[in-house]
Amino acid sequence: MPTDAADFASYRFSTRDLPERIRIPLWREHFGRCVVHADIEPLSNIPIQADASLQAVQGLRMLALKGTSMRFERSQANLADGDDSVGVIFCSPGRSQLSQRGREVELRAGDAIAILHSEPVSVTYVDGLQFGLAVPRAELEQRVSDVESLVMQPIGRRKEAFRLFAAYLKSVLKARALTAPKLRHTVVTHIHDLVALAIDECPALGESSASAVMAARHNAALDYIAMHFQKPGLSVRTVARCQGISPRYLQRLMASSGTSFTERLNELRLQRALELLTGSHAGRQRISDIALEVGFSDVSHFNRLFRIRFGDSPRGVRLARKAAS
Repeated sequence: MPTDAADFASYRFSTRDLPERIRIPLWREHFGRCVVHADIEPLSNIPIQADASLQAVQGLRMLALKGTSMRFERSQANLADGDDSVGVIFCSPGRSQLSQRGREVELRAGDAIAILHSEPVSVTYVDGLQFGLAVPRAELEQRVSDVESLVMQPIGRRKEAFRLFAAYLKSVLKARALTAPKLRHTVVTHIHDLVALAIDECPALGESSASAVMAARHNAALDYIAMHFQKPGLSVRTVARCQGISPRYLQRLMASSGTSFTERLNELRLQRALELLTGSHAGRQRISDIALEVGFSDVSHFNRLFRIRFGDSPRGVRLARKAAS
C-alpha cells in the first residue's frame, strides 16, 4: 500500500478463522505480496497464527503484527514497487531480528530501529507485538542531514525524543485521530517531526517541530494524569516533575487544549465516581469511600463539584439509579 494514499485506509488480516491448510498461502499472498510487498517464511512447526492491522493516510503507514514466529524478506524483486519510505520498527514486548546492509541487529522490548524500504531487508518476528510505521523518505530528508547514516542504528529507549514519539503514537492510536479528516495533516506532520527527532541527534527542523514536541508532551502528560488521577496528592508539580518539565510549562500545555490541570483532573475523578455510583455494584460503597477512592480528600468538596457537573448530588444519582433498575 503506497505512502501517498489520499484518504484514510484500514486493513485487517487474521488467520484465526482460516483452515490450517490455507493459512500460509493466504497469509503470503494477500498480506505478504499484496499489502507489505515482502516474502513471508514461517519459522515454527506449529500451525501459523497471525493478526495484523494496517492504517494508511497520505504520508504515513502504520502496521501492528502479532502471531507465531516468521521472517519477512523484502528482496530485490520486491523493490520493484518503488517504495522509498523509511520504516521505523518498534518491538514490544517480545523480540525481533533485523538484517540490512550486512548488519544484524536484535531488538528487545522497548527498542526501535529505522530501515530503508528501498533496499533489501530481512525482519524476523520472534514473539510479542511488533509495530512499525513508514514515512516518505523525502519528508525525512527535509528534516535530517543524512537519512542513510541513521538506518540500522538502534534507538535508545531512554532517549527523551523517542519516549515522546512513542507516547504521541499511543495517543494517536487510542484517539483514532487519523480517522478525523481535519486532524490528519497536523498529526502526520507531527509524526514526521518526531521521527526525525527520535532518529537524529541534531535534526534540521523548522517551526513545526516546536508544535510536534508540544503535542507529544501534552499527550504524555494527559496519559500520566489518566493513569494516576485517583492519587489524592496528584498535583501540577508532581506531574511536571515526572514528565521532566516545569510546572509552568505543563500549565501552558494544558491551557493549549482549552482546559486547566485542575479541570482535567476533576473531570476524570468525577466520571469515575459516576461509574461507581451507577455501575453493577452501585450501593455497596459509602459515598465518602467513593470520594476517597477517586482521589478527593474532602467529601464536601466532592459533593459540591459532583452536583455542579451532573446536576444532582451523589446520593440523588444513586437513588435515581436504584429506582430505574
